[in-house]
Amino acid sequence: MGDLAALVARPEAWIALLTLIVMEVVLGVDNLVFVSILSNKLPEQSRAAARRIGIGLALVLRLVLLSGIAFVVSLTKPVLVLPFAVPALADGHPAFDLAFSWRDLILLAGGLFLVWKATSEIHHTVDPEESGDLLDKKGGATLGFGAAIVQILALDVVFSIDSILTAVGMTEHLPIMMAAVIVAVALMLVASGPLARFIHDNPSVVMLALGFLLMIGATLIADGLGVHVPKGYIYAAMAFSGLVEGLNMAARKRRKKPTAVDRTLH
Repeated sequence: MGDLAALVARPEAWIALLTLIVMEVVLGVDNLVFVSILSNKLPEQSRAAARRIGIGLALVLRLVLLSGIAFVVSLTKPVLVLPFAVPALADGHPAFDLAFSWRDLILLAGGLFLVWKATSEIHHTVDPEESGDLLDKKGGATLGFGAAIVQILALDVVFSIDSILTAVGMTEHLPIMMAAVIVAVALMLVASGPLARFIHDNPSVVMLALGFLLMIGATLIADGLGVHVPKGYIYAAMAFSGLVEGLNMAARKRRKKPTAVDRTLH
């Protein structure tokens, strides 16, 4: 208890906490978009429960992983090494080794799942008549509650490991990490409802969000293969695309408003 009181009294601890909260919120955007899109495939009365359960599972997973930081850090150690040979350059001998850790394998699996999911949802949105799934009034494929929770949980694992490794790299104090995760997930829970409704009410935003998920999936695959793409580039592209879509939405609303001439004619 005395160590915790001493930590609270240190200004750098509060700076680290605020920085971690911002980082966790930014990293949680990917998870939140996925949860929002997936929950919108459910009947309306089940959507809020799916969001709460999905985000609640994300919080539990992150706190559990934080409690076993040593285990999480061990996930970065190589467990699979594949020798690669380039005959023209290495006379058939292994030119280099491609090493994979459990983290890399999880990122690869999560990235492939996200690319598959985003691609299938884009297909359902563009051409719903060719889908064998049940269709809702908006033309989107419906989804069972259990299937939605399983898919949310699968991505929670991927995003949680990435989030915890980022937190471990920024501070060594476990209470700060846990506090940042709790605050960030609470903010995600508050934002999930409005975000899901906004995506549901604006079909063009659905396609944009699916494009984001496709890009995030490709980034996870690249990261799993050892090619690190700075997160700042990804979120800058997402912010710019969101700004352009916001301008398009504003322009469409302006065009729909009756002008003074239209009112006179009617």
